[in-house]
Amino acid sequence: QVQLVESGGGLVQSGGSLRLSCAASGDIYNVYTMGWYYQAPGKLRELVASIRRDGSANYGDSVKGRFTISRDNAKNTIYLQMNNLEPEDTAVYYCNAEGSRMSDLGRFFEVWGQGTLVTVSS
Repeated sequence: QVQLVESGGGLVQSGGSLRLSCAASGDIYNVYTMGWYYQAPGKLRELVASIRRDGSANYGDSVKGRFTISRDNAKNTIYLQMNNLEPEDTAVYYCNAEGSRMSDLGRFFEVWGQGTLVTVSS
């Protein structure tokens, strides 16, 4: 199976920074797109940022230029540099990956991580 391991969440004061990491491992032939999504209390999961294998990225409107997503294809790992954090950023951040399995090149996968909690205090 394919699994994602997330790290980097925690408690930070408003204006501070965090760096999230997500590493994909397991039955992987190729990873296409990876991304970060967040889910605040009482709200649906929303896109924070996603990145394709060639490095092109998309950002959610809520990021407002404060976050940067990057990727290390050799490690199947993505990072999210979060700067100028605000209380509104408080949420569980989930990593997502899409790709093809090594055991069956024609089988597409999409997998979610368990989530890492980011809490921003005012």
